[in-house]
Amino acid sequence: MRGGVDLISIAGLLLAVAAIVGGQILEGGHIGSLIQVTAFFIVIGGTMGAVMLQSSLPVFLNGMRLLKWVFLPPQAHPARLIEEVLGWSQIARKGGLLALEPMIDGISDPFKRKGLQMLVDGAEPDKIREALEVEINTYEEHQRQAAKVWESAGGYAPTIGILGAVMGLIHVMENLSDPSKLGGGIAVAFVATIYGVGSANLFFLPVANKLKALIGHQVTMREMLIEGLGSIANGENPRIIETKLQGYIL
Repeated sequence: MRGGVDLISIAGLLLAVAAIVGGQILEGGHIGSLIQVTAFFIVIGGTMGAVMLQSSLPVFLNGMRLLKWVFLPPQAHPARLIEEVLGWSQIARKGGLLALEPMIDGISDPFKRKGLQMLVDGAEPDKIREALEVEINTYEEHQRQAAKVWESAGGYAPTIGILGAVMGLIHVMENLSDPSKLGGGIAVAFVATIYGVGSANLFFLPVANKLKALIGHQVTMREMLIEGLGSIANGENPRIIETKLQGYIL
């Protein structure tokens, strides 16, 4: 289940593009001079190629899939989770752990379902924590590797942009005798640098950092769940459980 559209991500991207285009216009330049298909192909194609070379196919594809999180972040509602855990705690205090079994079928999150099933099965709190923490660590590592796809793109793009600039200057030097071809070569040279530095700092690196933050939120939610399940297994008072879980919320 997903949350709503992340308006600040959309606003930030639009503001960044508007600032660059607006600055070009204020300087008396033309928007068309920033549009160079050759430079775009060199920078974006070269960057993606380098990222693919360093990544395994599953990691690269997962990185592409995670891009939608920047604009449609996964749902993360700590308050709702606390309320749900407290509900389980009340049911367990009244009817025992087995009274939670009917709740399992209504849970869509595999991680949450697995934890609740272990609780109903009477697993020791330490065993519940141990099993679920292994899954959390695997999940976090898997997702962070995917986020590094975008971080790596942010590292490669400026260098590829310089490569495109050098290629453009080589083209200029080869056509010094033909002034009509000099403008295009120089344009590709400078615009390639803009594409490289701009894409890295206005898109690739911000996307990577946003994904890392979202992954951190998801891990925190899972850690809250583990704490709650362990507390229920120990038979702790719901008020104590609530106090513990509230500590995870800033």
